[in-house]
Amino acid sequence: MRSLISALFAAIVLFSASVYGADTVNINTADAPTIAKALNGIGIKRAEAIVAYRSTHGPFKSVDELAKVDGIGKATIEKNRANIIIK
Repeated sequence: MRSLISALFAAIVLFSASVYGADTVNINTADAPTIAKALNGIGIKRAEAIVAYRSTHGPFKSVDELAKVDGIGKATIEKNRANIIIK
């Protein structure tokens, strides 16, 4: 029974990712078009602001640090948290 539940959960996660276009993105290495494509509610201008912030201040140390970028709030961060990689 446990393996069936695990399999169903995995299927739901994969289905959700395909339906919502969820990609993962490393915000410390990706270019602006890649960031804009991968994150919900982030257009090219906000993605360019992320890259500019990173260029000025160095790599992000946490996902929450994105809130320091103009125009990016906590709601946007939470909506995308599972898709953001920090390395």
